[in-house]
Amino acid sequence: MGRPASTLVRAVRHVGWYWASLLGDNHYQRYVEYRRRAHPGEPVLSERDYWRRRHEADPGVRCC
Repeated sequence: MGRPASTLVRAVRHVGWYWASLLGDNHYQRYVEYRRRAHPGEPVLSERDYWRRRHEADPGVRCC
């Protein structure tokens, strides 16, 4: 793979990451990483509970 191809792959990955951030796809993963780093040994919410609490805290965020 040449340099232009590797640059294109990197650019596509960055766009994918940005798109996932906009849609909220990586919010739970960021939460898990934060909890493990800031509060080691403490329990981490399941993904289902995380989203439930997130929507309960700010019901205006939901689209439907």
